Amino acid sequence: MDLNPQQQKSQANFRDFVNEAILPNADQYDEEEWLPSELIAELARRGYLGATLPETHNGLAMDEITFGLLNEELGRGCSSVRGLVMLQNMISQAILKWGGEAQSSFWLNQMATGDVIGAFALTESDIGSDAGHIGTTATRDGSDYILNGQKQWISLGQIADLFLIFAQYEDNLCAFLLERNTPGLTIEAITGMLGVRASMLAKLQLTDCRIPKENLVGGVGFGLVPVAIDALNLGRYSIAWGCVGLARACLEACIKYTGNRKQFGVYIKDHQLIQQMITDMIVNIKAARLLCCQAGYARERNTPDSLLDTFTAKYFASTMATRVAGDAVQIHGALGCSRILPIQRYLRDAKIMEVIEGTTQIHQIEIAKHAYQTCVNGRHI
Repeated sequence: MDLNPQQQKSQANFRDFVNEAILPNADQYDEEEWLPSELIAELARRGYLGATLPETHNGLAMDEITFGLLNEELGRGCSSVRGLVMLQNMISQAILKWGGEAQSSFWLNQMATGDVIGAFALTESDIGSDAGHIGTTATRDGSDYILNGQKQWISLGQIADLFLIFAQYEDNLCAFLLERNTPGLTIEAITGMLGVRASMLAKLQLTDCRIPKENLVGGVGFGLVPVAIDALNLGRYSIAWGCVGLARACLEACIKYTGNRKQFGVYIKDHQLIQQMITDMIVNIKAARLLCCQAGYARERNTPDSLLDTFTAKYFASTMATRVAGDAVQIHGALGCSRILPIQRYLRDAKIMEVIEGTTQIHQIEIAKHAYQTCVNGRHI
């Protein structure tokens, strides 16, 4: 992967930050199921919360590859921290692209500086992948909308100041901005999840939440396409790169451990089956990174294949990370199953990556559909 000098410099800065500020504390974040305000403030100070925003909104205007490199390093350190940066940029990009000048002017600077934390509220207890049939409703009352319904598994919901809420309005899926202090909004913390435990998940109950009509994002019927799809695609891109970082953390831990652990009189790095597992890790990490780069270049140029390339990168990288993390546990044995090392956290977090922003199976369906359509149109895959 050829990086220009600025990208190389940014990568080194990302790596140093993760090594110094995140890696030493990641297990604590996982155990406490919380990200401290001091960390969020530092992410904001470095500009990461507005990484993809233009400079006119206090953003860093990162190109797609640089943003990917940021997510790779954050993923190496802590998937929950990466998720926070991902979500902040998902919400801010949705507002930037579809919210209009008034919403952009009011919210984006605050999001870039961390004064406002955003959350993406699409999922419900009975609705996950089938986003077009969510049960939350919006009705019009004069110049206001009134929202009723329930949202589940909302990352950052415990601390978010602003929610991008998706609801049905007259048989149209719409997106709305809902502030935390809106009367009728009740927030209940969700704890004890398998992985990415510091994501501060919450359940939202909306009971006659009244918001001004100006809080509609993108117009009636814009909720799924393009608002949700665009945001989710950015999320998939972030996850794909984050999985590369997570797998790298597993690989680095395995190389260190196998070079120090002896069994049957030799270091286990000299056993051929261990060498095979390490080799598979290396090859698959490299392959995933190349797919991420391909998706990044396609997103940068906004090519017709950018959506599929992002699907492909997320699918391969997330399944790869789960396999690599599983092998890392196997190599470390009982130590890999204990809290002494972060190996068990890597495996738990990796599995979550196959679920969020589209399950592995949804990705398989979409990639296959595209392949059939491509062949029908006489194009090469």
